[in-house]
Amino acid sequence: MKLTFLGTGTSQGVPVIGCRCAVCTSADGRDNRLRTAAMVETQGMRLVIDAGPDFRAQMLRTGVRHIDAILLTHEHKDHIAGLDDVRAFNFVDYPAAVHKVDIYASARTAACVRKDFDYAFAQDKYRGVPEIELHEIDPERPFRVRGVEIVPVSGRHSERFSVLGYRIGKLAYLTDFKTIEDREVEKLRGVEVLVVNALRFEPHYSHFNVAEALALIARVRPRAAYLTHMSHEIGLHAATEPTLPENVYMAYDGLTVEV
Repeated sequence: MKLTFLGTGTSQGVPVIGCRCAVCTSADGRDNRLRTAAMVETQGMRLVIDAGPDFRAQMLRTGVRHIDAILLTHEHKDHIAGLDDVRAFNFVDYPAAVHKVDIYASARTAACVRKDFDYAFAQDKYRGVPEIELHEIDPERPFRVRGVEIVPVSGRHSERFSVLGYRIGKLAYLTDFKTIEDREVEKLRGVEVLVVNALRFEPHYSHFNVAEALALIARVRPRAAYLTHMSHEIGLHAATEPTLPENVYMAYDGLTVEV
């Protein structure tokens, strides 16, 4: 299995517009973060987790011409705003074939997708709209994409919002978590690679900070863990990563990991 970090930043990305802090002006490419997303390739199947406003740029970076599915973690714009750009995958082989893109989401997130991209679900579609096959998933039940089992992992983004992570074999990917119940942590037992959000060192009302992310990593005890969804407040990559525990790393855009 191959994991590619397409983006590792927060909803604003890094650098932040107008900011002149050390991170936002860093010459180290690892400090330049698009909105959080990832690509997983396994058993001949390729899927993307989240499609935010940087989706087009992220796909161009990878050079891929086909994806099998998109898994959505929740409905916030930094995770769904780029869905219109699945059109490129629909029509990459046009007119010989039109490839619909399967999208998997919770009922709440699916409802938001239908609202925001209503033109893609209209009975009388205009030419060139995204061809989407939207699947509502039950957070309590595993599902399969091209024969590969995917286990949803539920958490809270805040008191108002729920969020889904996903376990795929020995990989688990969590972003935008603030709390997670013990029974959901049990779903993570035995993973070799754990990806988890860590916004900054200071506490935040709707995201894990570094200490909270490290506490979850210590409970799960993966072979390696990678922090994602990081803001400019986490500090320079070169300065912050050496302070982390052994086998815990700061992910960066374009990083690939073999699982």
